[in-house]
Amino acid sequence: MFYTRLAMPILLCLLSLQVSALDRTRIADNAEDVTPLLVGQSTPNSKLQTADGSPVSLKAFTMQKPTVLIFYRGGWCPYCTRQLAGLKDIEVQLDELGYQILAISPETPAQLQEQKLQTQFTVQLLSDPELEAISGFGVGFYVPNETRSKYKNKWDINLNIEERTDKAVLPAPAVFILDQKGVVKFSYVNPNYKERLSPELLFQAAKLSL
Repeated sequence: MFYTRLAMPILLCLLSLQVSALDRTRIADNAEDVTPLLVGQSTPNSKLQTADGSPVSLKAFTMQKPTVLIFYRGGWCPYCTRQLAGLKDIEVQLDELGYQILAISPETPAQLQEQKLQTQFTVQLLSDPELEAISGFGVGFYVPNETRSKYKNKWDINLNIEERTDKAVLPAPAVFILDQKGVVKFSYVNPNYKERLSPELLFQAAKLSL
């Protein structure tokens, strides 16, 4: 009887942990409730698209070399473009350490193409139109309808829509450092889109993650 009573809480705890792990990939109701992958967890092999529309898998990229992976809202976001531009300050050093830099957004390949022409980023820009990586890394959240309408009416910004719910989805700005096995070595996620990890801190994290 004692073992039965003891086993039940343990079983419930294990079930709770399993549910928690599954919930990590759900789209959150707001940016404050995202549940990003943690250090030591393996990343999903998400299907993405390059700026020219070619389909690629995230695994095909990450197995080549260690990766600095950035989730950003889109080229229309000044905080995002400033963050990406700042990577030029550490790009050479990251390359010398053996890293590649990938940046994922929910924007379409056509929008990425326009962004590349406007900014001449050397970072590899990738499109996540099906929200596979954004949800798989646990950084996606639903945008309120009033915010979605404001973006469209005031700035002509069309946000990516999840077909199942017809709701707009954005990623909470995030930085992950991955090894070649796709394991998270470092993560930084901030629901406040105005606050970003500085290039200097990112470089230090990259050095320590090798």
